[in-house]
Amino acid sequence: MPIGYYLVVSALLFCTGLLGVMVRRNAIVLFMCIELMLNAVNLTLAAAARMWGGADGQVFVFFVIVVAAAEVVIGLALIVNLFFRRGTLDVDVPQLLRS
Repeated sequence: MPIGYYLVVSALLFCTGLLGVMVRRNAIVLFMCIELMLNAVNLTLAAAARMWGGADGQVFVFFVIVVAAAEVVIGLALIVNLFFRRGTLDVDVPQLLRS
């Protein structure tokens, strides 16, 4: 398959994630959309690594996956704590982050 197909799929995934971040107001949905954007970047890096024949893109993919895993652990802990303290996950509530 040509690399252009991978880049088009990656761009569509990234745009879907970006649209979800801009439109949705639920914290868990925002979190999933950010993960979708990270995976789109991973697809682009892996396709570029395959095209150029180097391992640099694959190393970057590995680091992005590690950062995404750490983000999931910390982010979900914060979201669960926020829900138990405030009873909502709506990011438009202005008093949500005040103590």
